[in-house]
Amino acid sequence: MRTGLLFPGQGSQHVGMGRTLAECFAEARETFAEADEVLGFALSRLAWEGPEEVLTATENAQPALYVHSLAVFRVVRARLGPIVAAAGHSLGELSAHGAAGTFGFAEGLRAVRRRGELMARAGETAPGTMAAVLGLGAADTAELCREAEEADFTLVAANLNADGQVVFSGDVWGINWIARAAKKKGARRVMPLRVSAAFHSPLMRPAAAEFEAALAETRFGRPSFPVVSNVTARSVGDPGGIRRLLVRQLTSPVRWTECIAEMRRRGVTGFLELGPGKVLTGLNRRNAWGIPTQALGTPESIHSMEDPT
Repeated sequence: MRTGLLFPGQGSQHVGMGRTLAECFAEARETFAEADEVLGFALSRLAWEGPEEVLTATENAQPALYVHSLAVFRVVRARLGPIVAAAGHSLGELSAHGAAGTFGFAEGLRAVRRRGELMARAGETAPGTMAAVLGLGAADTAELCREAEEADFTLVAANLNADGQVVFSGDVWGINWIARAAKKKGARRVMPLRVSAAFHSPLMRPAAAEFEAALAETRFGRPSFPVVSNVTARSVGDPGGIRRLLVRQLTSPVRWTECIAEMRRRGVTGFLELGPGKVLTGLNRRNAWGIPTQALGTPESIHSMEDPT
């Protein structure tokens, strides 16, 4: 199998994530222990025991996801076939670079923690939120964004997840407006998301400026396999280019459908989602129909993992 690795983003976290993984595999147990030491607090206990409202906080959810995903990668990497490319959804892009060795585990974890803190602070300074809209095409999505701009709302299509599935991000007034306007355009469903800020929108500009400074202090190398950028839907091997794209990602849409298309173009014949949940596996039912996708996040899923040969 020519493998494509997928790494989930914020929203896939849940209390108990990684606990049985650490109980069954020494590599996972050591990864969580290393994370606790790097951060100076028991992230493992928070991930395994909660409380949920604390784990869900952006500054905690992001490092928890990064650690879980890297723990899974360390457990299964010896069993992987040729890795053609990787991609991560939002925060997951940093997990993908961690797996590719673009930066060390500890340095990546510090950057992820800082990213979460900055995004949470931006949400407090400029309140915003997000909503998933199902059933609209690209033309209607673009028209809604134009109408919102004319009405002086901050509103963008932030996550282009699959055909007919878009997440809008913006100020509270814009999200309240889209809940009504999208249905008038024929949307099947509009679902407000439980997030603390308007991620991947102009409201993240203060976070992006400070995150750029944080990444300037993080040592980057060339990834050992291509990592497809959320911003461009292309891979970049130059460390400086990777830094710039990770900063731009905070205020740019996640072009997820195009990221999967790029991985398919590169010859991926099977996808593995590494981390908690199965969100990206579910999206692949539309984005990569006919190509097998397996979610790996629990001991049971890893034990049932198909031989890559």
